[in-house]
Amino acid sequence: MPTVKPRKITIPKSTTNGKAAEIPQVDPKHATFKLKLAPSKIHRWGVYAAEPIPPNRKVIEYTGERISRKETKRRAESTDLIYLFTLDSYWTIDGAVGGSGAEYINHSCEPNLASRIVKNHIIYVSLRPIKPGEELTVDYRFDKKVERIPCKCGAPKCRGTINLTE
Repeated sequence: MPTVKPRKITIPKSTTNGKAAEIPQVDPKHATFKLKLAPSKIHRWGVYAAEPIPPNRKVIEYTGERISRKETKRRAESTDLIYLFTLDSYWTIDGAVGGSGAEYINHSCEPNLASRIVKNHIIYVSLRPIKPGEELTVDYRFDKKVERIPCKCGAPKCRGTINLTE
């Protein structure tokens, strides 16, 4: 099976202090609205609305390589940057391989998106109106029984972790 590589744009060395750099991109085939990637205050890269997004609308599909639980465990233990989204009790989507750009949507304790699984597709849906320039966020809702990961969302009601607390 051929390897699918993430969509990225390479920036010439002349514009990055002599070092080549890659900027991840949103794949417009999977986005319903204009979105852009830019540095985030929350974590590394973030996805931002480039136009108004009304509430209760599909915004983007989370895509990537479909992998088994065994492969999920192997990948989770082999890298620090993980873009894994559990689809069901067996399958996981690895957004690092062929992702739509949705893998760069950061966690917030007060998100503006919710994830929905519809016919084995992971869809991000807007919870409220989203303004152009606003970072898109979703509550990762990591299980409270797994390693606790600190939250950096900065929301007024931040629970201090991306894990569920109840």
